[in-house]
Amino acid sequence: MKIEVKRDLCIGAANCIAVAPDAFELDSENKAVLKKEWEKVAGDILLESAKSCPTQAIFVYDDENKQIFP
Repeated sequence: MKIEVKRDLCIGAANCIAVAPDAFELDSENKAVLKKEWEKVAGDILLESAKSCPTQAIFVYDDENKQIFP
């Protein structure tokens, strides 16, 4: 699984952090970024976190790099 945060779409709502605090944090610009240990978070939680983003700034790809969400 691959996760990408599109910084130009992120508004810092932090929904992703509420769902997956072990995977995401806000940087100094109040944009979501992945933590170093994000890969330890279960895939279903990561997907739910992406779906919680109000601007759909979190893109999820499978192991074959096919886009799963959005």
